[in-house]
Amino acid sequence: MVVGGLGVVFGDIGTSPIYTIQTLFSPSDPHPVPIAQANVFGIVSLIFWSVMIIVTLTYITLVMRADNNGEGGIMALITLIRRGGGVRGRRTAKTLAALGIFGAALFFGDSMITPAISVLSSVEGLKVIEPGLKDWVVPLTAVIIVGLFAVQRHGTEAVGRLFGPVMIAWFVAIGASGLSGVADNPEILKALSPTYALAFMAGHFHIAFFSLAAVVLSVTGAEALYADMGHFGRRSISLGWLLLVLPACTLSYFGQGALVLRDQTAVRAPFFLLTPEWARIPMVLLATAATVIASQAVITGAYSVASQAAQLGYLPRLRIEHTSASTIGQIYVPWINGVLMVAVLTLVFAFRSSAALAFAFGMAVTGTITIVTLLFLYIARTRWGTPLWLVLIGGGALLLVDLMFLAANLTKLVHGAWLPLLIGLAVFTVMTTWQQGRVIVTRVREREEGPLRGFVEELRQYDPPLVRTPGTAVFLNRGTKTAPLAMRANVEHNRVLHENVVIMSIDTMPVPRVPDAERTTIDSLGYSQDGIIHVSARFGYMERPTSRTL
Repeated sequence: MVVGGLGVVFGDIGTSPIYTIQTLFSPSDPHPVPIAQANVFGIVSLIFWSVMIIVTLTYITLVMRADNNGEGGIMALITLIRRGGGVRGRRTAKTLAALGIFGAALFFGDSMITPAISVLSSVEGLKVIEPGLKDWVVPLTAVIIVGLFAVQRHGTEAVGRLFGPVMIAWFVAIGASGLSGVADNPEILKALSPTYALAFMAGHFHIAFFSLAAVVLSVTGAEALYADMGHFGRRSISLGWLLLVLPACTLSYFGQGALVLRDQTAVRAPFFLLTPEWARIPMVLLATAATVIASQAVITGAYSVASQAAQLGYLPRLRIEHTSASTIGQIYVPWINGVLMVAVLTLVFAFRSSAALAFAFGMAVTGTITIVTLLFLYIARTRWGTPLWLVLIGGGALLLVDLMFLAANLTKLVHGAWLPLLIGLAVFTVMTTWQQGRVIVTRVREREEGPLRGFVEELRQYDPPLVRTPGTAVFLNRGTKTAPLAMRANVEHNRVLHENVVIMSIDTMPVPRVPDAERTTIDSLGYSQDGIIHVSARFGYMERPTSRTL
């Protein structure tokens, strides 16, 4: 599971070293960081401590404890909040749930932007090797993205087995190249001290504040770790992060910082220039493979979020294919896969470079992270009984960090940060409109259907008695709470009832397969001689309900 998790979960955050430092010092940035020794130390320290606070502390240590039957992600938090009982705080819970839906909508935006920027950034490495290849960047990116979405139907377990060894090679490679850079200039290790990050923020606040919009690129993928928890489990993700991913990424960032201290011109592509010239073509190829895998983390996360949203009534019922008999959370959602592929290709052809997408990426990430922290703090206080002082002090400090990143990204609205907000608002509108419409339709339908047991009692009281025709009628229904509308209409308009009436409900159980002996439960609804029964049919998540299996 750990190797599979490396192949699916960590690609997004594990490829951030390709473009983070390059974006921070890029002249095309509206607020570039001047290249000076103090600034390099400050930036590297800021990146390291941002990763430690947001990813290691907030997500790995705290947020991933909040799961919904093993499922993670922002929709899991919404489910936990909605389960909270009591009138007191219900309005707060409702407001936070709405905020969470917007966070989920932002995550869908992240799922569109991540594959575009990740694959573009790696293929752009071709320009470092041969500038004449720049015209091939966009077409090659498009081909790779189509191939990525085409293999999704095989499931995350198969994809993880395929991608896991590649990601292990990737983390070893970036760790080794980073280590060589640190060995050439070990002074960069001073940036491990948070004093350099604090000094940079205090001494150059006007520069440091704007730099946060790019520093946040180092934590992209944190929400994907949480959203993918249902696929691989908390323990596998935590071990993979602490034992391999965190050390490798840290070495890469520090190695790039050491390189920039030695050669300021290296800021044009510090990640690839950190690699020896003989190894650059293999590194570009490995980076391309890694960024394809990076997209996998948010794609599988999008499947999980969409599945949970459909269960909560925020999206229509979707065809969900379970791809593993051992892990219920490993799913494939064809409709979401198709929508994401079209959206990603549109972004690639519209923006055409990773730099153009950088601030759009940051906005999606910071918005989602801030909302997740808010929801988690509410759950910690109301469901776990965490002391108020600890929530206010500890949680307030974490939230302050998130809000600073969010504020910095809001200054980039005209430079691309508007894109995830636009996507988020569009998805939020669709989800809330569907949910409200579903509530209205359900209310009207339940009123028209009426209670099932009461309807069966009414049938016995008809005078003259209903005509019973030969044969068996089967009505699909959601349970025993209400009467099937088709059955009620047939009785009221035709005053006819079949000799045998079967009202059937189909339930999906949290196991791969249900034994035949436990398949059905029959309820006579209070009268064993009237020919009307309710049948509850149970299927495992790997089974397809058919008449044969009944």
